[in-house]
Amino acid sequence: MSDILVSKHEGVLALSINRPAKMNALTRAMYSELATGLNEAAGDLGIRCVVISSEGDHFTAGNDIKDFMENPPTDEDSEVAAFLGALLNFPKPLLAAVKGNAVGVGTTMLLHCDVVVASPTANFSMPFTSLGLVPEAGSSYLFPQLVGYQRAAKIFFTGDAFGADEAREMGLVASIAPDSFAEAMKIAQQIAKQPPQAIINTKALLKARHHDSVAAVMRAEFQLFSMALQSEEAMEAFMNFMAKRGSK
Repeated sequence: MSDILVSKHEGVLALSINRPAKMNALTRAMYSELATGLNEAAGDLGIRCVVISSEGDHFTAGNDIKDFMENPPTDEDSEVAAFLGALLNFPKPLLAAVKGNAVGVGTTMLLHCDVVVASPTANFSMPFTSLGLVPEAGSSYLFPQLVGYQRAAKIFFTGDAFGADEAREMGLVASIAPDSFAEAMKIAQQIAKQPPQAIINTKALLKARHHDSVAAVMRAEFQLFSMALQSEEAMEAFMNFMAKRGSK
């Protein structure tokens, strides 16, 4: 069974993160599969939009720390960079259905989605500084644009989590539904019935104002993130994280 499940239904491609025993923590191989899924969907005329979801109780615990410690993604052609590039440049509507914990990239990827539906159980966090790292996926640009500088700074600096109601109030999610996947698929199927080129052109117009700025910020973030991954500060933070998790 793959760690990323792929299914198609009436013009909608669903990519589901399928590693529930590890709270859907993402390995480099999973990033590669997600990037491939998005890039293939971009060129497939039969796919009108994509929904990213998850199996089990959580969206994703973020990066698999052990995998990252053993194979840090420090190259711009890494699987992580490929996924982030696929997110940035995906030309069709991208939706997400979020339940449970959405940690790190589990939250930052949502900033690239066009419609996010959250379950009441959804809990969002971006604890990059807690791990000796910096924000990624263009979030240091996109999140302050969405919620304002001071609110973004507080969340980034403290690593504080926030729930579905606050995420909706700040504009990170469009709606809250008991079955977030069913609701996201309903919206996706509605979009899939629309004239496809009009949808693609509309998304391009909506994204045009920030696309190049986000791309530049993502490159800078990746360089700093890569340097931080190799720092003693991050190594100590990772080891502390692993020790805390092992003691539970």
